[in-house]
Amino acid sequence: MAINRRNLLRATALGVGVAGLSSVTGCGPEGLPRAETPAGSVDWEGLRQRLAGTLNLPSDSGYGTAKLAFNPVFDSRRPAAVAQVTNASDVQACVNAAASARIPVAARSGGHSYGGYSTPDNGLVVDLGSMSGVEVKPDGTAVIGAGARLMDVYSALAKAGRCLPAGSCPTVGIAGLTLGGGLGVLTGKYGLTCDNLISAQVVTADGTVRTASATSEPDLFWALRGGGGGNFGIVTSFTFTTVAAPRLAVFQVRFPAGSLTDVLGAWQTFTASAPDEFWSTLGISAGSPPTCRINGCYVGSESTMNALLDKLVAATKTQPSNRYSLSKDYLSAMMYFGGCANYSVEQCRPDWNGGGVLGRESFTASSRVLTKPLADPSRLTALLTGRSGMDVLLDSMSGAPTRIGAKDTAFPYRGALATAQIYVGATTPEARTAVNEVRDGLGALTGNTAFVNYIDPGLSNWATAYYGDNASRLRGIAKHYDPAGVFTFDQSASRA
Repeated sequence: MAINRRNLLRATALGVGVAGLSSVTGCGPEGLPRAETPAGSVDWEGLRQRLAGTLNLPSDSGYGTAKLAFNPVFDSRRPAAVAQVTNASDVQACVNAAASARIPVAARSGGHSYGGYSTPDNGLVVDLGSMSGVEVKPDGTAVIGAGARLMDVYSALAKAGRCLPAGSCPTVGIAGLTLGGGLGVLTGKYGLTCDNLISAQVVTADGTVRTASATSEPDLFWALRGGGGGNFGIVTSFTFTTVAAPRLAVFQVRFPAGSLTDVLGAWQTFTASAPDEFWSTLGISAGSPPTCRINGCYVGSESTMNALLDKLVAATKTQPSNRYSLSKDYLSAMMYFGGCANYSVEQCRPDWNGGGVLGRESFTASSRVLTKPLADPSRLTALLTGRSGMDVLLDSMSGAPTRIGAKDTAFPYRGALATAQIYVGATTPEARTAVNEVRDGLGALTGNTAFVNYIDPGLSNWATAYYGDNASRLRGIAKHYDPAGVFTFDQSASRA
């Protein structure tokens, strides 16, 4: 799934860009195995000598920056080391060292893991950020390094006139996004990111480099398409199909306070049968009463989009307080949704390790999945009334993803209406309590569902929530490829 969700709501209201967190892309989990022996049992200097990349120990000057994840709430975590790897051999050396010493090892792509699983205490972080190449082949396939961030993916593809459906947050890594499924503004037309995956190069727990595809390691390939990050090994590169880059029309419609129930009811009905080309997210800000707006895009002309939008607005029986639309090329549209409309591609990168201007952000979040429209939209309105500082984002999942079977890939929510992200821009105990209350209240309306790319360490019955009927197969695949539990963590597939 992820854009800076809160900043998108502000930015699109003004038609300008601001910095980014995790949104439709989904900023997924990246593994937290359990330590079983002291980290000191690793020959760190020996590992340093074997790496083409850089090993950062707590005594090294680069360690403080190297260990940073997107969410500052995890700054207190203290990994034993951070390896900034440059090739698959480096990854093999790291996996072998961690497996031999039985310490936690976690891959990091973008570092957006909601649960902080990419920053294990006393473990080894394998930072793939330097493995960020994007190569577009003459046949339109794209080979993308697992450390590439979305802005660099979009920029490189756009130069070749190509497009890959993925998330909107520009600093999210392609790896965590893809492995959790990959939702985005082009999902309806082109499917999930994982639906466009041809193959992946993976270093498994035994240190072997494997190619997972439909014909090579097919069970592993199945698991990598929606089974979550950090569960089955460390992916070093992906090969995707791409399509010709389209032109997009983007829009926002804001509604007056007090209209949420009517707008939600109409949006649900419209979304369930919307054309593949039309994607939208219903953004709700809690309050007394809650307020809402619909953001989205259309793959095609602005005039056709506005005709569809007229029908949606009419169905709400509510006069919008503001409405606008714009026509953009593919790259400009991705920068718009990523809060980077006023920035260059070079600026639209992290300011802590990518040379850009986009900052980190503290947040508390969780999720649900609406497998069908809410029977009584007023119940969600009531759940959010009287709260403050909270946004709930309902991202459409209709269209192309629904035409793949629920068991054809590890991603279980084929045919669902939308994901629901519950977001508070703070990390206080009060924020956690509020998110938990809304998560559980929404769960009473949706059932036990959740999106693995918005992983929540406090979620009960998490295996069923993330994976549904696919949990058992995922558990078997994880144990086959990782019998010693090298990549096991609190919500890993091996525990599903």
